Amino acid sequence: MNYALLGDIHSSKEDLEKVLAHITERAPEAIRVGTGDLFECTISKKDITDKKFLTLEEVMIIPEGFPELLTFFSVRGNQEERIVQITETEDPLREKLSTLPETLEIGQAEVIHGHQWQWGGEPWSLIHAEVDTSPVFYGHSHRSALSRDGVDQAIEFGVPYDVAGERVLVNVGAVIGDREWVLYDLNDHTVTFMKVDM
Repeated sequence: MNYALLGDIHSSKEDLEKVLAHITERAPEAIRVGTGDLFECTISKKDITDKKFLTLEEVMIIPEGFPELLTFFSVRGNQEERIVQITETEDPLREKLSTLPETLEIGQAEVIHGHQWQWGGEPWSLIHAEVDTSPVFYGHSHRSALSRDGVDQAIEFGVPYDVAGERVLVNVGAVIGDREWVLYDLNDHTVTFMKVDM
């Protein structure tokens, strides 16, 4: 069984269309799973007050036809959390965002956005992730990455990597700008980092 993991779309319809077409071409049978930050919130974290917005259009970018492309399961990202936090509306899209889970299980693996972990440093990167399963797929930093026991591994696109074992973390990269995603072969315990030719 194969999974196509994609995330950090940030409302980029053009990039999402390209990635979805690439998934269809390379792994048409793969189950698509999102790692969060599907939408872009236009209110920054530092600008949040007690004010509640009454329409989603006031706080997020919603390109025409974009929500219809989101036909796959996804965890919630920090963008979705912020959108729900600062809005009060019965819009069905807000209801959908409010019900996105924090984590999903695919086989023995877990999917999480990753903003729940400790980040920092220069360049800004993952400092510590509290995980109980392996592998764990995540996003948030917009950088494709593979680490085992906290040690980053060099990666190339189009090459399968073994993810059997403990404490394996896989950053699936970003759809926005980079048009990256990951193919996870559950039977072979491998991941292949994928990138749409620009």
